[in-house]
Amino acid sequence: MSNEGIALTETVTLSQARALIKAMAHEKSLLLLSPPGVGKSDTVARAAAEAGLPCKSLLGTQIAPEDVSGVPRIVGERSVFCPPRVLLPDDPSPFCLFLDELPACAPDVQKAFYSLLLERRLGEHRLPAGTWVVAAGNRAEDRALVRSLSSALINRVIIVHVRVDNAEWHAWAKESGVRPEVRSFIACMPDSLMRPVPRDPAPFSTPRAWATLSRALDMAGQAGLAAPAIRRALAFGCVSAQDAAVFCAMAEESIPDLLPIEDYVKDPAKLRDLDDTARWFVLNRVREAAARGGLDRLSGERIRAFLGALPEEHRCALLIDLVEVWAKLGAGDVLLKTLAEVTGL
Repeated sequence: MSNEGIALTETVTLSQARALIKAMAHEKSLLLLSPPGVGKSDTVARAAAEAGLPCKSLLGTQIAPEDVSGVPRIVGERSVFCPPRVLLPDDPSPFCLFLDELPACAPDVQKAFYSLLLERRLGEHRLPAGTWVVAAGNRAEDRALVRSLSSALINRVIIVHVRVDNAEWHAWAKESGVRPEVRSFIACMPDSLMRPVPRDPAPFSTPRAWATLSRALDMAGQAGLAAPAIRRALAFGCVSAQDAAVFCAMAEESIPDLLPIEDYVKDPAKLRDLDDTARWFVLNRVREAAARGGLDRLSGERIRAFLGALPEEHRCALLIDLVEVWAKLGAGDVLLKTLAEVTGL
């Protein structure tokens, strides 16, 4: 069977991308691709800092071809092109050259990067030995003003597709001072960390958006602007509307730190530690997870044990209008038991 026309993409986490940069960027040019807001720029900066290299950034959407190749200067009877200092500093020490938003560059700018990406050369000038060259950008499907990459450019770089990893993000968020309620919300609703790019221009949830919301809430609090209306305005201005609504509801109802939904399904005893508001919130999240297929990876035995451990009131709340969904998850025996309890038959 031919695979022609089938797009196969393997991805790495941000920490894996950082390790790849440190291992090969001194010799091979890398292009990190991902949706917006994943943390590519921070990953490149952290890799450079860990290697003790200064990081110099060039934003692809704000440069012209001559900003890469340099401007001519007459030396004797010849013209010599003088590259800008950001690409060729006076100090001959190695550094990290970060070409941000490379896929958004105009075609003539992309062309100007060819020799830099492949040969580490700008005209007759070579980058200092050991210099890293790392580029980053968004994918064509992300609706981020991305242009088509030429086959010549693609063939000059190693393309690394980057994905979000929740465990890595939580470790980074704690280290970076992201607010506890933001971290708790993401732990309870892992899918909210990274939402698809919306068709219409509107805020949407990404790791960068959540970090921005956290910092905005910090600054608002420091300025004495901690009212619920302010929190809602900031949340709806940073992340996806559905995530903003639930995040604010949790904050306004003073729902404490919650675990991932699967933790409660695997150990229903944990529900007893919650107050009524938090318990009904978790049960509603379990119901939504079941409806969208978020519990499909759990065994039927685990599903039956979870439902069987719940009081009748809670079971009925989960099962109503979703009987077929729970049946497919393997809860047939519990459904019959609940039906008998409700009807008395």
